[in-house]
Amino acid sequence: MAANRDTVLCENIGLRYPAPGRPPLGRHPSPGGQYPATGGEDVPEVLQGLRFTIQEGEFRWLLGPSGAGKSSLLKLMYLAVRPTSGRLVLMGQDIAAAPRHALPLLRRRIGVVFQDCRLLSYLSAFDNVALPLRLAGRPEGPLRADVTELLRWVGLTRKMAHRPDQLSGGEQQRVAIARAVVARPALLLADEPTGNLDDAQAERLMQLLHELNRLGTTVVVATHNETLVRRHPAPALVLDDGRLKVRP
Repeated sequence: MAANRDTVLCENIGLRYPAPGRPPLGRHPSPGGQYPATGGEDVPEVLQGLRFTIQEGEFRWLLGPSGAGKSSLLKLMYLAVRPTSGRLVLMGQDIAAAPRHALPLLRRRIGVVFQDCRLLSYLSAFDNVALPLRLAGRPEGPLRADVTELLRWVGLTRKMAHRPDQLSGGEQQRVAIARAVVARPALLLADEPTGNLDDAQAERLMQLLHELNRLGTTVVVATHNETLVRRHPAPALVLDDGRLKVRP
């Protein structure tokens, strides 16, 4: 693993909501780095002038109070929204210059874990984790082996047939992590993943995230839980009102 490879590169990134006139992903910004037809100057920017890099294989906290812009920055990184201005490069791909066909392939290299898990209530734990592989056309034999191994890794071997409403909050988050990494992403983004968990469940979840990181996955975790951050020290991006600030 090359220590100097950047998984995420942000250069003077800004984001403004809403942006009804934005061009499709893959269009170039203007020579000044501005994208045309934003939501208007009267709409405040939720992210302003962000400049940072996250290197391949790093673990990085994303910190700040509620409303600071953490979720918006994660949305940029998993390609749910586009920057209003600036340059975003993910795993060597300049997003503005990317051909349309390249973006679905890039998204498959990004795993996302949400605070509310977003599991499908009518599917078992096994089938929730298997879903991304089935959508990608993975043969059922290798799929079953991979999903079974992942659920064993997160400690849910005996609950593979359980639906989400039969699992605790911590167990649901472990299913969500297994689903997020089943396709072996290069980048894992977690948005307040411990927000609904007790201390013991949160610690178990952090152990899983650190283990993934040790295996080479770049991990970014958004949280406002300072106790958790002190317990697991790592470099941090700190947002305040949409701007990066120096962490004391």
